[in-house]
Amino acid sequence: MRKAVIAGNWKMHMTCEETRVFAAAFRPLIEDLPADRQVVIAPPFTSIPTLSRHLAGAGVSVAAQNVHWEEKGAYTGMISAAMLVEHGVSHAIVGHSEPRKYYSETDEQINLRARTAQKHGLIPILCVGESLDQRESSETERVIHRQIEQGLHAVDPSSLIVAYEPIWAIGTGKTCAAEEANRICGLIRGWVGHDDVIVQYGGSVTPATIDDLMGQSDIDGVLVGGASLDPLSFGRIANYQAPAG
Repeated sequence: MRKAVIAGNWKMHMTCEETRVFAAAFRPLIEDLPADRQVVIAPPFTSIPTLSRHLAGAGVSVAAQNVHWEEKGAYTGMISAAMLVEHGVSHAIVGHSEPRKYYSETDEQINLRARTAQKHGLIPILCVGESLDQRESSETERVIHRQIEQGLHAVDPSSLIVAYEPIWAIGTGKTCAAEEANRICGLIRGWVGHDDVIVQYGGSVTPATIDDLMGQSDIDGVLVGGASLDPLSFGRIANYQAPAG
């Protein structure tokens, strides 16, 4: 049975001190977390050691917001997989829509990041999703299928998370209807070709939407942005209660 993964992406938020305060407030909220789920938090690179230290033993995994595909070299501003592993990181987000948009990341580069992450024992969280124009042009399935096909070349599907994040729902307050998100997540699982691959939904996930999302058959967790910055909000999301049946 697939284990739900509740992940928070802090993006460019949280100083080390703010991370410490968050951890102190968040830790007691997940002391009795059900065994059928896992919490992952991706802080800024500078806050990784602080988060690892203050949530040690709490059952929270630490993720990086990206990872470079080279072991070392003249790549100013980049972080290698070995640097992350040294600080206890277990997951790495690759292919998020913001690096795709702002830094022109290609599917080929994203694939290299995912493969390098796995080489070092990190679990890649591959983000895929369509823009509003693509959805309105009925290109959603074509776009996501391409991202899966190219992004996962030679990637081991047994050590992988895929996050469906419709670009039009990220940070906009708009949430894809749970039934439609579930449909796309089911397609993604089929395209990956591995029944046990974890497929998350991401895009303005909040305490108000989490229970309905986690009640869907093909949604195995969420990738949360803004709502993961508040310990009470993210604590409620981690302690979701999916509708019976």
